[in-house]
Amino acid sequence: MALSTSITTRLEYQHKSLLDIVEGLSDQQIRWQIIPGKWSVFENIVHLATYQHAFLKRLDQILNEENPQFARYTAESDPLFYDNCSKVTREIMQDLISTRREMVAKIFSLKDDELRRTGIHLAFGKMTLVMWLNFFLLHEAHHLFTIFKLVPELRKWD
Repeated sequence: MALSTSITTRLEYQHKSLLDIVEGLSDQQIRWQIIPGKWSVFENIVHLATYQHAFLKRLDQILNEENPQFARYTAESDPLFYDNCSKVTREIMQDLISTRREMVAKIFSLKDDELRRTGIHLAFGKMTLVMWLNFFLLHEAHHLFTIFKLVPELRKWD
C-alpha cells in the first residue's frame, strides 16, 4: 500500500499555502477576532501547528499498538494549544513548518505494512494509516479555507 501522489504532495506542500494567505498581515491583524466567539486567524494557525504534534503521537500509537482508539481531538483540552497562544505568529509558523518536515520524513519512511496499520477513531471507525493521513489533510484544508475566508476582512484595515 504505497502513498498516493495526492497524499504525498499535500503532506509536503498544502500547509505552505498558509504563508501566501497571510502574507503582509501584522501579528495584530492575525490575532483580531473578526467574528466574536470564533477563532481568529491566529488561533486557527495555532490549532494547525498544535494538532500536528497530536497527530505525530497518534501516528506512533498506530505504529506501536494494535488498533488504538482515539477520541475526537479538541484544542480546548490540549495544554500545548494554550501555551502556543502566548507566542508570536512567526514562532508558531516556524513550529508548524519544522514539525511538518519531521512528519513528512517519518511518513515517507514507512513501509507498506506500516501504512496498512489501523487505529480507531470514535466517530469515523477503524481506519488505515493512509486514511488517517487523508483525515489529517482534509482537516488541515478545512482550517486553511477558514483562514482564507477571514483574511479579506483583515485586509480592509490595511
